[in-house]
Amino acid sequence: MTPAPSYVCTPCGTGSSVSALTWCCPECRGPWDLDFTAAPVPREALAGRAGSLWRYAEALPLSDPYCSLGEGRTPLVPLTERVSAKLDFLMPTLSFKDRGAVLLAELARRLAPRRVVADSSGNAGTAMAAYCARAGLDCTVYVPEGTSPKKLEQIGAHGARLAVVPGGREATARAAREAADEPGTFYASHVFNPYFLHGTKTYVYELWEDLGGQLPDTLVVPVGNGTLLLGAALATAELHAHGLIPRRPALVAVQAAAVAPLAEAFRAGAGDLPGPAPARPTLAEGIAIPHPPRARQILAAVRASGGTFLTVTEEQLRSAQLDLAARGLYVEPTGVACWAAVTAAPRPGTAVVPLCGAGARSGLAAPA
Repeated sequence: MTPAPSYVCTPCGTGSSVSALTWCCPECRGPWDLDFTAAPVPREALAGRAGSLWRYAEALPLSDPYCSLGEGRTPLVPLTERVSAKLDFLMPTLSFKDRGAVLLAELARRLAPRRVVADSSGNAGTAMAAYCARAGLDCTVYVPEGTSPKKLEQIGAHGARLAVVPGGREATARAAREAADEPGTFYASHVFNPYFLHGTKTYVYELWEDLGGQLPDTLVVPVGNGTLLLGAALATAELHAHGLIPRRPALVAVQAAAVAPLAEAFRAGAGDLPGPAPARPTLAEGIAIPHPPRARQILAAVRASGGTFLTVTEEQLRSAQLDLAARGLYVEPTGVACWAAVTAAPRPGTAVVPLCGAGARSGLAAPA
């Protein structure tokens, strides 16, 4: 029998049982990683499996899900001869966050906590509310003031309690973490809990399957807290270690120029952030994270892949959203950041960009 995964803090070596509901390392207060080794996924056996991300069972730390909503297996469509888009806004709750949220909800269901708390600027909170409803879990979602009313409406419709926090994303995260310290609470953090990353890595497994056992030269990924990028780094490492791809693609991380602490640190050659960046307004609110807790891991992953960071302006975000809409794809401003980046700074070889969230809940970016 395969041993159950456990939490481990990579920087200091502290560990914890997953069942302990300890949401961060008690020594350094950093995010957990997961002591889990994925087995090779047999591509030739995938045809007869479920049409969801759970088809990659060998690579996942949980199996036999109860609370799945059929998430994953989103389409891959060409935008140019060399750039394709993965339509991750075609998920049950209209964003890629479903990939990680379903693993968190499934884990919480098995641990049976008194309540679940989450914090989000919108999409992650919506996803957790939906999957907690599916799992029959009591859920409270902490959101910053100014969150899209359409996202608030959906969170509430799923039955989750809303806790609106004055201030921005950092104040919201602090409020949720204080609540997470209460006994019997499962903190469904898309940042601190590594099960979320093992959900987002299925984005790359799907590309690998759909591209006939290959990956593009470049994976372009929007980065705020870095959950999709770190999931991509996990997947490419696993596929390469198992001999399923000949090389690992470059990871190109995209941030809004208005809030780009990781891009600035990367260009300065730093291995971590010196402190929080100014919280300036941006259309790409989903990636406007002044001080991501996994900054060191994100910077290391991009460098190890031979990738880089790109930033996009507000005008580039507006133009990219309109351009994609003219191509039949209506995506929220945050979700167009990667298309804006590759349009402004084309890279050699093939690339895939994720379209992470639907425009229906956020609307069209207003002109300056």
